[in-house]
Amino acid sequence: MNNIAVTFSYDRAAAEQVVLKTRSWVERAVIGLNLCPFAKAPYARQAIRYVVSGASDADRLLDDLEYELTALNLADPTETETTLLIHPLTMTRFLDFHFFLSEAEAMLAQLDLRGKLQVAPFHPHFEFADTRQDSVENFSNRSPYPTLHLLRESSVSRAVSLIADPAVIYRNNIATLRELGHAGCEGLWSELSAGKKDRPCGDAEQKNELPI
Repeated sequence: MNNIAVTFSYDRAAAEQVVLKTRSWVERAVIGLNLCPFAKAPYARQAIRYVVSGASDADRLLDDLEYELTALNLADPTETETTLLIHPLTMTRFLDFHFFLSEAEAMLAQLDLRGKLQVAPFHPHFEFADTRQDSVENFSNRSPYPTLHLLRESSVSRAVSLIADPAVIYRNNIATLRELGHAGCEGLWSELSAGKKDRPCGDAEQKNELPI
């Protein structure tokens, strides 16, 4: 199964670059820095679905979110365990993205998928509450583009059950990012946003498959 799609006639060449940068972020930051110890397995199995949304406003993004939540719920987990819904054209301001998350949660409730799926937020300018904009811990949720990560609750629960203290993940992330330092984080994420790979690191509303 080709787990890459584009919506709203997003330019295909541009969408390829969006997916390549996002994959590089998954490889070098999420897996390379071990920011999410559960990401390596679905990545290795090619069970991550990448969707580049051409939505230019909240309503269209909600349409894509509804479609992808429904599709993930119905999909075979061995083929699609999780989905990255990437939306480069909308919610580029973090505050807009932050407020949109309540609509994403409402969509989960509307589809009766609470307890089955969850939505995790990633954004180029992500900020946790009570942190400064330049705090290194914010990089744990920073991605090249605004992205909604759709996860199966069963997958999360299964992964968490293998760890004696799940809170250690957050503590390890903070320790890793602080060791890398603000300059190191800025440098790596700038490379990822630019699509560089030179430094390895520990209105048609039809869904069209991309030939990648």
